[in-house]
Amino acid sequence: MNLFITWNVDPVLFTLGPVSVRWYGLMFVIGFILGYKIMERMFRHEGVPRKWLDILLIYVVFATIVGARLGHCLFYEWDYFSKHPVEILYTWHGGLASHGGTIGLMIAVILYSIFVTKRNPFWTFDRLVIPIALVGALIRIGNLMNHEIYGHTTDMPWGFRFIANVNEWMAGAPAIYTAPSHPTQIYEALAYLALFGLLMWMYWKKNAGERPGLIFGVFFIWLFTARFLIEFIKNDQEAFEASMTLNMGQWLSVPFILMGVAFVIYSFIHKPFKIRYPDKFPPDNEPAYKLD
Repeated sequence: MNLFITWNVDPVLFTLGPVSVRWYGLMFVIGFILGYKIMERMFRHEGVPRKWLDILLIYVVFATIVGARLGHCLFYEWDYFSKHPVEILYTWHGGLASHGGTIGLMIAVILYSIFVTKRNPFWTFDRLVIPIALVGALIRIGNLMNHEIYGHTTDMPWGFRFIANVNEWMAGAPAIYTAPSHPTQIYEALAYLALFGLLMWMYWKKNAGERPGLIFGVFFIWLFTARFLIEFIKNDQEAFEASMTLNMGQWLSVPFILMGVAFVIYSFIHKPFKIRYPDKFPPDNEPAYKLD
């Protein structure tokens, strides 16, 4: 008796006229909505202006898309895009890299801290990464729905047979299934959900947000260690990775893990600040409640 799961979910959730709504896009939208609500609750908890949140959303969306696109083009397909630079703008053709999105986000938060909050960038990082962990899990569910970023073949009973020719299948061709493979999208999603739970507990139960860099450091260590380990059973994204001992995703994860360790150390050798937690937004045109 064969024990595996035949995964034949259509990547398109529904179609309205010429517009198709895909699971992947829906996961992004749900992630941003939930992330906004989580950040709104934390900002109100600490008594910072609501407008800070709306400005941060603009920074985050722009930086994530630009950083993820540039990261893919530079890290994975530079030979092609260096000869076709205009196509870097063709984001609808696909190709986003989470490591690039992380770098773009870090630059954006530093600029946001300089021009908007006037606070240590760790204050924003420590709060922003909490919903990002949840968004990361939802994005991996979107990858599952797209039949992409799966792992090596396996004889484990939870192996998934994905549709290898998903685009042709959606156009009416017969499905060609892979051998049972590791559903690495689910592995990553579960790892990120566990991280989200840990960070929420640290913030709401342990007031870890009062130690600049602690939540951010734990986020980097957990997320990129999980990514590093799962990459061992994940198929390479690009052909050039076949000759590498560690693939590109693993090499790019190492600096972030080391940064996470450095941030945790920083958080414990620097004096924490005290937050009063007024649990309300300040009146319009008034500054944020001060940190002690």
